[in-house]
Amino acid sequence: MSIIGIVFMAIAIILVVIRHFQAQEYSSLQLARSTNVEELKSTSIAIKEQIGGGNWRDYVKIWGKISVSEPILSEIKQEPCVYYQMLVKREYEEKVRSQNSEGKTEERIVKKSEIIAENNRSISFTITDNTGEIIINPQGAKFDTIKILDEFRPEESRGGMLKYGSFSLLLKSDYSQTRTLGYRYQEFILPVGEEVLVVGTVSDETGNLRITQPVNEKEMFMISLKTDETLTANYVRNHKNFTYGVYTCSIIGLICIIIGIF
Repeated sequence: MSIIGIVFMAIAIILVVIRHFQAQEYSSLQLARSTNVEELKSTSIAIKEQIGGGNWRDYVKIWGKISVSEPILSEIKQEPCVYYQMLVKREYEEKVRSQNSEGKTEERIVKKSEIIAENNRSISFTITDNTGEIIINPQGAKFDTIKILDEFRPEESRGGMLKYGSFSLLLKSDYSQTRTLGYRYQEFILPVGEEVLVVGTVSDETGNLRITQPVNEKEMFMISLKTDETLTANYVRNHKNFTYGVYTCSIIGLICIIIGIF
């Protein structure tokens, strides 16, 4: 029982950590000032006239539609976007040896997976609301994406080369201790034309007004497909659920440990 109690206490600690990080994100979301493009441009002009350009920064959140003259193409599906993430996982079986309660060695087959290829790319783009448009430099942002590919292919590689459309990968040759079941291809994108909430620092440092990654590490930089209201509701709900989970796991864990001791 003591071991079970320790497991529940460990889960409680993990939930506390997750709740802490979510609380930081929620705090950043509330701290960011809601605005629109017209207001940002007029403020920038006013400050430039008073103290000169290149000195204004503000932590803001703004909702608008993504547009770009030359989008990038996702690596596998070749879909136009401003950000993509690509993953290729090898799924395999491995023999695992362990000792049972009697001290005898047992052997069993375990299914596992490993990432063998991963890539992501983003480009600057503009978002447009009903008052104008502004440049977004997404480097360092936390992206909300749409999954456009999640396919498992059971076939083995041909001649040591893995291929899917225009994607290819030369495989390692040290898989002899395991049995490859196949390969899973996943791709996530932020498409052109989607409406997004951008939370970040607006700045005129480069001479052109744009939203970039905040200098303050406590301020998150996020590009989300969810509205401000939806994100706020999600954070509040998740905070309650994690709190209940922490209390429940802590109580169960403590009871199990006490029973195990006595």
